[in-house]
Amino acid sequence: MPRDLTQPMDAAAAGETLSDHVLRQIQSAIVKGDIAPGSKISEPELARAYGISRGPLREALHRLEGQKLLVRVPHAGARVVSLSRQELGELYQIRESLEGMACRLAAERLRPEQVEELRDVLRAHERDEAFQAGRGYYQQEGDYDFHYRIVQGSGNRMLIRLLCDELYQLARMYRIQYSASPHRPRQAYAEHHHILDAIADGDGELAEMLMRRHIRTSRLNIERQITHDNLQGTQA
Repeated sequence: MPRDLTQPMDAAAAGETLSDHVLRQIQSAIVKGDIAPGSKISEPELARAYGISRGPLREALHRLEGQKLLVRVPHAGARVVSLSRQELGELYQIRESLEGMACRLAAERLRPEQVEELRDVLRAHERDEAFQAGRGYYQQEGDYDFHYRIVQGSGNRMLIRLLCDELYQLARMYRIQYSASPHRPRQAYAEHHHILDAIADGDGELAEMLMRRHIRTSRLNIERQITHDNLQGTQA
């Protein structure tokens, strides 16, 4: 069952450690772009900013490396990941293929009550203030994330490990930072509904095709934004 969608996500989880707490804080800052891609990570500065000793901080940073959000550069220390255009395209190719498969499996396996829970997720997305204002798509994670829930619904453990653990925060980082282009939030929301309708009908082939198209559209949207930003940079 998903968590209560009326509860805020930024509330500290019961029983979490200091390292868990600072992990969530730094993770959120990276994913939302508050700490920019390519930024050098300074342990003393982070320790001061978050009021944490170096031991728990290093544990959190090590876990962020495992989530592919930080990379170690020889003789330069840790930096926030910054994928090249080719690497980003490859990430989206992986997502397109594997999330399409997840949709096909979810159409075969999800029970009617699980489909209705997914509709509740989309209703929560529609009520989001930023989404209503056209500033971006719903940014919460885990059970609140349509893509995450689809992969979980596939029942395939390897898919779940790859897409909900190993690559999840990295993919989410780029999803969020490029979700605010004009008209894309509403378009993505409509695409999610079409995908869910196919799953509800048990049409795995259609669900897979729609998810692959949805992710491909997102990739093309990102590529257009990168091209636009590069042109703006050369004209500045």
